[in-house]
Amino acid sequence: MVMARLPPTMRAWQWTQCNDTLENAIQFNDAAPLPISKLSLGPGESLIEVHAAALNPVDYKLPELPVVGRMAIPKPATPGLDFAGKVVEIGSDCNVKVGQMVFGKLEPKQPFGTLGDYIIGSRAGTVPLPEGVSTEQAATVGVCGLVTYQALAPNVKSGDRVFINGGSGGTGTFAIQIAKALGCYVTTTCSGSNAQLCKDLGADEVIDYRESHVTSILSASEKKYDFVLDNVGRNFELYWKSPEFTRPGAKYVQIGSDANLSSAYDLACRFLVPKSLGGGQRPFSFGMAATNFEHFMEIGELLAQGKVKPVIDEVFAFEEAPKAYVKLKTGRAKGKIVVRVRGHNKE
Repeated sequence: MVMARLPPTMRAWQWTQCNDTLENAIQFNDAAPLPISKLSLGPGESLIEVHAAALNPVDYKLPELPVVGRMAIPKPATPGLDFAGKVVEIGSDCNVKVGQMVFGKLEPKQPFGTLGDYIIGSRAGTVPLPEGVSTEQAATVGVCGLVTYQALAPNVKSGDRVFINGGSGGTGTFAIQIAKALGCYVTTTCSGSNAQLCKDLGADEVIDYRESHVTSILSASEKKYDFVLDNVGRNFELYWKSPEFTRPGAKYVQIGSDANLSSAYDLACRFLVPKSLGGGQRPFSFGMAATNFEHFMEIGELLAQGKVKPVIDEVFAFEEAPKAYVKLKTGRAKGKIVVRVRGHNKE
């Protein structure tokens, strides 16, 4: 293991108990313990100085659950999964080197999240920063870039027609670009104010969901879709009507879901009720970001080639992290929200 000279403590946003919203519960601690203060790095692990972190809904959805959230994560804890930064120390069997700029994602439910000066990266979740890509851009890839790539790459081929529900958010902006890079025809939804953004990202057709009945427009087309990626999950009709606008056997992948009884009931019908009794007529699954070094490298190549360009809505200073979560919760961000943890992106 290569050792580095490190400060005795670090800055971090932490919560000790989450009986409130995350933005109200986290407190700034300028003397938090380092991730390696008690345990040394294991095989494949690296200590990373965080330069930029991107926010995701899972950051607050898990800790804000009434009972499970309080029990699932050891306290005190720092939120955040997505990162870009510099490797300062490595364990054995690592894919990265000390001094190398990297990006990636952490696994959920660990106390040292990316809204702190240092994190412990895994072998599968820490990859070299592509040439010409800034830390703020790369920090956005961790969850949203990975989950959309893993939903699309195994399921579509060049020439396929792909429908993306929700094209202007964190996952949607990646999904449009990745689908186009894979050679697909892309139709997406967004509000009218975001239509030009989606077109600029490569969408062939854009439907304003506020002004149009989405399923009616899709069903009226003679050309059927080969794959559906639903980044919203609130319009249950979209799945149940999907046989009207997709080919037989077309997969329907949903990323995220609201934690309420109506969503739970609808999902149960999709999974549990047989087709013959009115259950789901199209294969349904949730998109999950499974940490994978090779997949991150493939996404990094798309970034380096300029085929995928991360969309950043706003960059917040480290001291403004709670405000960043407030904005994330509005659901109106165009692309990703980033927190600059260190420096001014001079890497």
